[in-house]
Amino acid sequence: MNFTALIEQQKLYFNTGATKDISLKKALLKKLKQEILHQEEAILKAIHQDFKKSYFESYATEIGIVITEINLFIKKLDSWSKPKVVMPSLLNFPSWSRIYNDPYGSVLIISPWNYPFQLAFSPLIGAIAAGNTVVLKPSELTPNTSAIIKIIIDNVFSANHVTVVEGGIEKAQELLAKRWDYIFFTGSVPVGKIIYQAAAQYLTPVTLELGGKSPCIIDESANIPLGAKRLVWGKFLNGGQTCIAPDYILIHYTKLEEFTQQLKVQINKAYGENPEESEDFPRIINQKNFDRLSKMIANQKIIIGGHVNPETLYIAPTVLENPPLNSEVMQDEIFGPILPIITFKNLNDINKVLLHFEKPLSFYVFSNNIKTAREFIKNYSFGGGVINDTLVHFANHRLPFGGVGHSGIGGYHGKNSYLTFSHQKGVTRRFNWLDIPTRYAPYTGKLKQVKQLFKYFS
Repeated sequence: MNFTALIEQQKLYFNTGATKDISLKKALLKKLKQEILHQEEAILKAIHQDFKKSYFESYATEIGIVITEINLFIKKLDSWSKPKVVMPSLLNFPSWSRIYNDPYGSVLIISPWNYPFQLAFSPLIGAIAAGNTVVLKPSELTPNTSAIIKIIIDNVFSANHVTVVEGGIEKAQELLAKRWDYIFFTGSVPVGKIIYQAAAQYLTPVTLELGGKSPCIIDESANIPLGAKRLVWGKFLNGGQTCIAPDYILIHYTKLEEFTQQLKVQINKAYGENPEESEDFPRIINQKNFDRLSKMIANQKIIIGGHVNPETLYIAPTVLENPPLNSEVMQDEIFGPILPIITFKNLNDINKVLLHFEKPLSFYVFSNNIKTAREFIKNYSFGGGVINDTLVHFANHRLPFGGVGHSGIGGYHGKNSYLTFSHQKGVTRRFNWLDIPTRYAPYTGKLKQVKQLFKYFS
């Protein structure tokens, strides 16, 4: 595929103004929704083929979220598209001021493998609704899902509006060498840095949805049985291959034994005596990640799980006790079904661990002391968080979703997606029936007057 020609075709189409037409955007979103519903069985099958993800999980964490997002955009697009009236400056009296939402133009979206359907379509919906053209590069690690994504896009959009490019790293590199008006990337921190460097060449704005070691603090007051249940769900959903999954636990030392026992109970309830036989527990995406995760649990104190099967890329839900901070499992984001537990006695112990890492994408606190929980939320920097649960902040479209520092740049979801892919263009209109002469040269004798004006209008 000639990417230079493709981008030029999309720019020509964008310059016609067709992508800004609200009625067309809503019609395409409705058509996209119907096509996804029509292809539902094929989507579920493709995701299962890629890493044995259950149909329930695939619908709940992929298709259902996308359909909900489309419905929201269809309902709200008219109101979001209206210029926003803001209070004019008195220094400009008489005037009015408005903010117009303007699409950037040519958008490149590079999506990941872990939620291959949802994390491709969620940003795409925002980019299209804002009025952009899009080239979407889904992950080569989930080829079956990427193929059905291409079929859906080809059935809904013209190629000069939205195009799917399949392929590996070389395709991504070729795309990144081109000039874009906006780049949206979801993936790892190392690749995010590469994306940022490529964007810097043309001063292209970016959203980078990355990751990091998201902590979970459990204090003495926490509801341990319910906390364990919610943590098993949040950690082992998608086989632990979730960017906002709790990466490690910091628990008060007096609660370790009770919490460990409750984890065993909840893992058994969720996946049975042998999770390898469960239809609800996915596999690791590929051999490379399987090998990486297998090394993490070597020579560690395993208190739950630990079984691996290289033939099926299976790693059991595994819990480790007090791994050293310099161990391999505590160096980088785990991104798999391995949960280290580190005990603490006081706030200094917590602070030592948290400040050892970069700012995380997510932050979780389990506590029945709301004052304590709020102190943790206030005192540490992170992308987004939850008190007494995991992952659920992702489901609220009213909250911006994104990282900070090494865990990402920018945010999206709901209206925030629309704003992410729009430039907020400020406009002031001056009226002609009054024109105060103070600002015009010559300025002799006007300094005192202008100081009084600024003092009065500040």
